[in-house]
Parts: sequence; C-alpha cells; structure tokens
Amino acid sequence: MSDTKKTEKIVGVKGMNDILPADAPLWELFENTVHTVLKSYGFQQIRTPIVEPTALFARGLGAVTDIVEKEMYSFKDTMNGDDLTLRPECTAGVVRSVLEHNLTYDSPKRLWYAGPMFRHERPQRGRYRQFHQIGAEAIGFAGPDIDAELIMMCQRLWDDLGLQDVRLELNSIGDAEERNRHRADLIAYFEKNADVLDAEAQKRLHTNPLRILDTKNPTMQEMVNAAPKLLDYLGEESRAHFEGVQKILRHNAIPFTINPRLVRGMDYYNRTVFEWVTDQLGSQGTVCGGGRYDPLVEMFGGKPTPACGFAMGVERLLELMKANGEQLSPNQCDVYLVHQGDEAQLQASGVAERLRDAGLDVVLHCASSAGIGSFKSQMKRADSSGAAYAVIIGEDEIAKGEAIVKEMRGAETGGNQSSVAFDAIPDYLVDQIVGHDHSHDEHVHYHH
Repeated sequence: MSDTKKTEKIVGVKGMNDILPADAPLWELFENTVHTVLKSYGFQQIRTPIVEPTALFARGLGAVTDIVEKEMYSFKDTMNGDDLTLRPECTAGVVRSVLEHNLTYDSPKRLWYAGPMFRHERPQRGRYRQFHQIGAEAIGFAGPDIDAELIMMCQRLWDDLGLQDVRLELNSIGDAEERNRHRADLIAYFEKNADVLDAEAQKRLHTNPLRILDTKNPTMQEMVNAAPKLLDYLGEESRAHFEGVQKILRHNAIPFTINPRLVRGMDYYNRTVFEWVTDQLGSQGTVCGGGRYDPLVEMFGGKPTPACGFAMGVERLLELMKANGEQLSPNQCDVYLVHQGDEAQLQASGVAERLRDAGLDVVLHCASSAGIGSFKSQMKRADSSGAAYAVIIGEDEIAKGEAIVKEMRGAETGGNQSSVAFDAIPDYLVDQIVGHDHSHDEHVHYHH
C-alpha cells in the first residue's frame, strides 16, 4: 500500500447502532425504572449467553417461522464445527438455562433478563438488526394469576415511565388440540376464499395459517374478519383460565380489549397472549408482547412445566418516551475542578478524591493535546459539563490554602462564589448540593 493512500475508515455494521453518551441518560432512566419495577414483584435477573446452539431456536421457535427461515444470524464455529446462532430472542435461552441448572426443582421461578438480540431484517425506525429487549419469564406457575401479574407489572412500568398511549390487547389461543380443530376449519375457510389470498398468505396457508390473520393487506381484511375465531373453539379449562386473567385485571382497573385475531409469531405459545400497542410509532405498533408457553419446557426435554412471560423492545419504548417529551440532559457531574499550575494540579487531584469519598460525582480538568487550557477555557468546560459547582484552584488559592467554590447553575443567585479551606470543601459542597437539590439524592451516597 502506498504511503499517499489514506487509510480507509471502517464503519459499523448496517442496522447495528452505536448508543452514544448523549442517549445514555434516557437508557439509564429506562433501565433503572424497569429494574425497580421488576424487583418490586420479586423477579430475579438471569443472564444467558448471546450465542446459543442453532438447534435451540429451530426447535423452540418452529422451523417455519419467519425468524428461523430468514432472520437468524447463524454460522459454523470454524474451531470445532458447532452450529451457532446469535440469539434472536431470549425465552429459549432462559428455558434452556432453567432446565440445564434445574432451577425449578424446589419452587417456581420469577426471572428477568435484559440485553441485545439479533435479527437480520430490514432496518427501519425503532427496528434494528441488533436491538435490545427486556423481558420476564415466570416458570412453574400454572394459574391465571401469574398471567395477570405480568400484565400489571407492564402497566406499572408504563405509568412510572410516564407513557400515555400504550394499550393492552388480550386473547387466548387455547391448547394444542383446540388450535388444531380451529386450524383445520381455518384452512378450509381460506381455501374457499383462495382468490382473495395474496402471495404471502398462499405461502403461509399450510405452514402457519394463523399468521394470515395478522395480515396488513387491506384487500384481505373483510375476508379475514369473517374467518372462524379461535375463541369459539376453546374448551372449558382454557375458557376458565382466560376468564380468570380478565377477572384479576378488571379488579385492578387495568383496561384491555380482547382482540380475537391476536397471535404470537413463535410456535410455543398457548392460552393467554397479549400485546401492548401504541399509535405513536407509525406502523410498528407493538412495544411489548407476551403470553403463556406451557409446551416449551417439554419441547426442550424437560418435564411438563407451565410458563408465562413477555419481552419489550427497548428502542421502541425509548422512541415513545421521547415522543412523550422526556428530555434528559447528559449531566456529567456535580463538581468540576479547575486548576492552573503544578501545585494547584496536585491539590486539585486530592480535593477531587475527597469529594468522591463524600459520594459526589466529580470531573477533574485534565490536559488535552493542546495543553491544560486557560482558566477561561476550563470554565467553559465546567459550564458544559452540567456541574452544579466549580472548584477553582490557582497559585493565589494555593498561597491562601483555600479554593474558590463557584455556583454554576441558578442564574438567579448570580453565580455566587465563596472561598473555602481545602479540607472543608467536601462538607461544604455536600451541604450545598443536598440542601438545595433533592434530585441528586439518588446518586449521592453519603459515607457520613
């Protein structure tokens, strides 16, 4: 390669996005809120690998689902020939782990997970090839009470995040035998109306006819609306379970609509299925989906174990938070330390450590390739850091043994400043910040 040729820049993989520091406060607010809500219902976190055996998804999701057919990132491990896949969702991995470690041997488990998932689909707003999900799985619980609890947990989360326009759609898809009777009648009905089916529907007719009910094609709507409804095929047990879920939701004033056409994309669901939908994100309306998947544990070689869960798309919910006007400024620190001269630099590093001991977030001004910068340029930095206070140490301050502590926020106080002895700075600032600003309480951990 000749020296004159410029080194080519490498850019990220299409549809896999960088989450930049400016977005971090929103992600943190979201994640912290979710963690708090999940914990308040007794859910514990589980972390499973991003890479799983390909067979796990082929068996769990069903070989004819869109995900397995065309969206999975699968590859051969060149070291040993294993067939591996980047997880397109997390339920299969969680169930594998529960079985492998025999987690439910003594009692049912409430579990939650968070992390990146991977699907090779066309990137669009709120839909990426690496995207993030947070989900909960309740494994070993058989009654309608846990289905309702998962739904109420979601509702609490939307309330805590201040999301207005998220509504609940509910359905029951019964048990396998009820679905099979319905499926046979459905296929017969669609065959009778074959002239109305589009190419996609023709393809699905014998592999996954339920998905035809999901169609967005307007010319098929009328025919699909008149199709046999699964709810009419439910037996006594399935119906009682579904009634039980509704009863608890009504008792707790959780509004919902029953959508008889609601199905889930994976093969392993049964009975209760639900989606939280919004009209604020264009056509991509679902922000969270879930339901019961009693057959899955057995499909993975375990003994029959009831289970229920949901997953939410983090990026979509963040879009929704932004649409609801959630503005978070990236606030880097509580205190910014400005200094000039070698002695001052040493003193400033010590003061910064003492402030951190007291539980404050501190940025110490450090030199860039252009040097340490003038007081004026350092104060500019202090201002843009979002700090509430600047601590200023120069030669005069070293001679006096005290620093200037300047208020950066609150123009109404005209940026008051005081001289404070070096040793007294931590107590002085903790008093100022806690006295004035209770929004800092979360991340000021007092060691007093």
